[in-house]
Amino acid sequence: MREAADGQRLFVGGEWTEPDGGHYAVVDPATEETVGWAPEASRDQVRAACAAAREAFGPWSRTAPEERAAVLGRAAGVIAAHFAPYAELAQAETGATTGTARAMQVGVGMARFRRYARVEPAEWAIPPQINEAGPMGRAGVMGALAVRQPVGVVACITSYNNPWANPAGKIAPALAMGNTVVVKPAPQDPLSVYRMAEALEAAGVPRGVVNVVSGRSVEVGEAVVESADVDMVSFTGSTAVGRRIGEVCGRSMKRQLMELGGKGAALVFDDADLGSAVAGIGTTFSFYSGQICTAPTRVLAQRGVYDRLVERLADYARRLKVGDPREPDTVVGPVISAAHRDRVESYVELGRKEGAVVVAGGERPPYERGFHVAPTLLADCTNDMRVAREEIFGPVVVVIPFDDEDEGVALADDSDYGLIDYVWSGDVARAFRVARRLRAGGVGVNTVGRNMEAPFGGFKDSGVGRDCGSYALHAYGEVQSIVWPG
Repeated sequence: MREAADGQRLFVGGEWTEPDGGHYAVVDPATEETVGWAPEASRDQVRAACAAAREAFGPWSRTAPEERAAVLGRAAGVIAAHFAPYAELAQAETGATTGTARAMQVGVGMARFRRYARVEPAEWAIPPQINEAGPMGRAGVMGALAVRQPVGVVACITSYNNPWANPAGKIAPALAMGNTVVVKPAPQDPLSVYRMAEALEAAGVPRGVVNVVSGRSVEVGEAVVESADVDMVSFTGSTAVGRRIGEVCGRSMKRQLMELGGKGAALVFDDADLGSAVAGIGTTFSFYSGQICTAPTRVLAQRGVYDRLVERLADYARRLKVGDPREPDTVVGPVISAAHRDRVESYVELGRKEGAVVVAGGERPPYERGFHVAPTLLADCTNDMRVAREEIFGPVVVVIPFDDEDEGVALADDSDYGLIDYVWSGDVARAFRVARRLRAGGVGVNTVGRNMEAPFGGFKDSGVGRDCGSYALHAYGEVQSIVWPG
């Protein structure tokens, strides 16, 4: 059985295993009711999961890429067959609106399995090199191949804001490359990841190739990262935790892929289409209730458009319905927990003390249940305020004025983060010129949309490495050179 009467089981070495640490409640952020009971793994069970992945790595890595791809394709089919209950669970665990749970959580997760069910070449010919005679041998022509090989056992440590798309974006390319995985989901919403494991089991993934261990204790994640059986850690979460993981990885030369915090700058120039800018920036208020690292939370508005932009963003925020995410007209659901609601609210109060003007939101919505935060706009900010420098991870946007292009770029880059920035301008040449000047892993030009084949990752404290599309196959692979005489 995958689930016992009193809670979810762990998935270790192809077996659904009772957790040594018992179970803890997973709470619906909208109703504050218990969704289910998640398992608390012990260190020994984490070690067993890592050992199982190590044992399974050899056979799985030697499996034909077509066979690995077929497993991923069948898993996508299982997810499609259970789409409605999976989306209902994701909504209950995260507080996402129905549209977000269906399209952006389960829908994107399923799409990522389908994407990596496509086999891509893993070898590239290198142009021949003519060598002169010397200490290394006679003159000759040397041929070479670059071969992408799997890393080994990958620890996938995932974030709470999307329990489908984020784990799938790690698991699917890692498996496609021939790696095995140990998944440690976020403690707030791990049940969806166990459904993903069920889908992979039903798709025929061999024993030990996929393992899932969860827990509220930091010891669970620490045990995964520290395991001698783990060759690589793929982590999505805060920069502070990423630093600690990086220190551990450095001691044993584990490979790392880190998607960390963000404080995305949106530069809005005087000639921008304000409707487009407001709609794009406004997604910060609604999408995952602002709990997304790619959000344009720091708006830099050129002075000629500053007042109009603040007014229109405030109107946009005030019109958004906050409430029960299961209601079809709700746009802004709750944040993940009471503790996180308190954290976001404390930043709004801090902004007031720092001199920011609250022009929309700023008060807790009047609901008896649910961890709701009103979409909040802070104007007249400066770039040295903590609300402008630190990741709030909620539906809060700050607005800062600037005069010219150079000042706008300087303000945007005056940040510890560099994940995704945005530029709105009617002058396309300027928009692309500014984009190239920004120290960010990605830049949206007149859009907050994404191309899912484009490399994704950050500069500075926003992370290490790139994934998405073919870049994820590189991220979960090592490149080997094979050289021979022509």
